[in-house]
Amino acid sequence: MSAPRVLRQRAEAQAETLPPLLARAEHLAGTVLLGDHGRRRAGLGDDFWQYRPAQAGDSRRMIDHRRSARGDVQYVREREWEIAQSVMLWVDQGASMRFASDKGYEIKADRARLIGLSVAILLVRAGERVGLTGTTLPPRRGNGQIHRLAEAWSRDAAADYAPPEHRAMIPHSRALFISDFLGDMQEVELALTKAADRGVKGVVLQVLDPSEESFPYRGRTIFESVGGSIRHETLKAGELRNRYLERLAERRDMLAALCRATGWQMGLHHTGESAQVALLWLWRALDGGTR
Repeated sequence: MSAPRVLRQRAEAQAETLPPLLARAEHLAGTVLLGDHGRRRAGLGDDFWQYRPAQAGDSRRMIDHRRSARGDVQYVREREWEIAQSVMLWVDQGASMRFASDKGYEIKADRARLIGLSVAILLVRAGERVGLTGTTLPPRRGNGQIHRLAEAWSRDAAADYAPPEHRAMIPHSRALFISDFLGDMQEVELALTKAADRGVKGVVLQVLDPSEESFPYRGRTIFESVGGSIRHETLKAGELRNRYLERLAERRDMLAALCRATGWQMGLHHTGESAQVALLWLWRALDGGTR
């Protein structure tokens, strides 16, 4: 069985436990499109919303004669106002994501791809358009797009750290970035700033291995990046722990401040946790916390 197909099956299994994700369109101006999910108000569309008594000014063509025949009141059949939202996705495929400190943990890249594709499935089921940041895969709807995402995320990058793609961000769309965010923070700042300039609101999810949070190393230890570009050997790894944790906290604070400044939300997920925890949080974050 091909890797993209396996990834898709796992993602669908995750997505089935949540209701379809309905991304809230916070900036409707300039992005209003006729889509396939409702906004709980009357207007153009194909899906039935409600019957209401006919009012002065209603056209006779609006009367639902089958419903009206049940009594003495004439009823109008209303449809929902429908707006499709474009959601741009970026999942880090750099070598640093191919790390797991224990055989019992999933590598960060696999967990990030699983979560990203699960979110995409929920969005597509809700009628949203999903695509990749950049120009390689513009937002589309349908199951075919899910397969294209799985294929795109099955290819690894050679560099230790892959910068987020910031080209072709659709104005007033939504976005989701998933990474360990251990690379160049200037690239992250550039991507989020450009997105904010275009009215794009989004969510960043930092995915870390549990050892990257606890730094359990002692004695002689060789630290080497997955891509092989960085190598450091020490006889007293325990003495590095406090400095490492301080640097990690500083980086997280920097990312949190950047999210606040650009109107994005930030979440943290460990590969030692269930992927469903992250998926549920993202569902709430992208949906604005309300339904």
